[in-house]
Amino acid sequence: MTAVREADRTPRRQPGHPPEQAPAGGGPASTAFVRALREAPRRPLAAAAAVALVSLLAYATVRHFVGTSMVDMIVYRAEGAAVAHGGDLYALRVTEWNLPATYPPFAAMLFVPTTWFGIGFLRIAITAGNVVLLGVLAHLAFRLAGWPRRGAGPVGVVLVAGLGVWLEPVFTTLRYGQINLALACLVLWDLTRADHRTDGPGRRSLLGRLPRGVAIGIAAGIKLTPGLFAVYLLITGRVRAAITAGLTFLATVAVGALVLPDATYGFWTKYLYDSTRVGKTEIVDNQSVRGAVARLLHSADPGTLATLAGAAVAVAGLAVAAWAHRSARWLPRGEAWGICCAAVTAVLISPISWTHHWVWCVPVLVLLAAEAAHERSRPTAVRRLRWRPIFGATLLAFLSFGMWVVPHKGDLDLHLSPLHQLPAAVYPLVGVGFLAVAAVRVGARRRAAGEPMLRLPQQRLAPAADVPVVDASA
Repeated sequence: MTAVREADRTPRRQPGHPPEQAPAGGGPASTAFVRALREAPRRPLAAAAAVALVSLLAYATVRHFVGTSMVDMIVYRAEGAAVAHGGDLYALRVTEWNLPATYPPFAAMLFVPTTWFGIGFLRIAITAGNVVLLGVLAHLAFRLAGWPRRGAGPVGVVLVAGLGVWLEPVFTTLRYGQINLALACLVLWDLTRADHRTDGPGRRSLLGRLPRGVAIGIAAGIKLTPGLFAVYLLITGRVRAAITAGLTFLATVAVGALVLPDATYGFWTKYLYDSTRVGKTEIVDNQSVRGAVARLLHSADPGTLATLAGAAVAVAGLAVAAWAHRSARWLPRGEAWGICCAAVTAVLISPISWTHHWVWCVPVLVLLAAEAAHERSRPTAVRRLRWRPIFGATLLAFLSFGMWVVPHKGDLDLHLSPLHQLPAAVYPLVGVGFLAVAAVRVGARRRAAGEPMLRLPQQRLAPAADVPVVDASA
């Protein structure tokens, strides 16, 4: 949002492999987590809590000395005030950077409660809330990956909530008071739950009654980028969920039009297409494919080349995501690979993806850690050192703050040397690399199972009993 940066098909599973997504106990995610928390080993959990507490105290100290403007939070509050007091939503300018509103009217309506509190209180509350959301995102990511087992999930959640604040996308989300973690949680919750989750025989939870796709539609109504997950649902055969997401999104537009008709008309006919309201494409803050191409060409308007590059990544990323999902019969964590590929594609192809939009690094890292842990569990004689270096390199990239160490003040973003281009585009490079690794992973699993790389429409799957059981870590 910031010019300051200038400013249904259930996956088939291989015999012998448990379902990937159902949480322990089969209840709602929150209930399953509480149960897992009670069953978690006490000493590791206490040690993880101590490490997390030390990390958060260190973060609070660094935050104090670095300073946190939380400018996006201030913009959100101003948007809520414009709705509450009948102001012109898209004419407002706040903070010393004269930041405008860039989200749909529906989002501004949700920001109204922020006007009930002072800035000082909001700084504390939103920071604490984002740390909690980081833990929720970790829980959903572990649930998606089906790892770790034997009650260690809560230990991992506590560690991610405490140590994850040092990941640059999370650090920047907290620094600006952004809503990325909330949106990621909405999307991942929607994608990792069953359509008819119950609390017990004959009794559905309140959230369990919502059809799959509703949370994705709400997230897209707040910020358009999550809408790509509806496309992911569609191309993976979950048409009903995709339609539900689309209809929910349209409902958010209708609510905005009902409450704020002028702002809605202005947003969808004018302000949405005014990129100058969001920020400059070429600055290092923009970690999208288009931003990387703009810096590479030393041009504020990368033109057709950037458009073609973005389109190619969109097609390739969604193809790999769908391929991974449809290969879940042979690919352990196939749905996790599909969802992470869709998430990485979404941030890569957005015209502007600020560094804090990359909070999807959390489920990506959890997935890679799950692969590395499975690799480590193999006998030494047949163990291959493969996923641990990939996980380590990806973790290092998101801890590096690489884009901030290159010269980027003023117009220096347009004059980066070849040596500086790599750290300036660290997230696009990692994202494209992740998609490539996913494609290799899916292809390898299909070859190991004796399956064709692509299945023609007239081809039918062999009965489950006829599918050879292959080594999941190959």
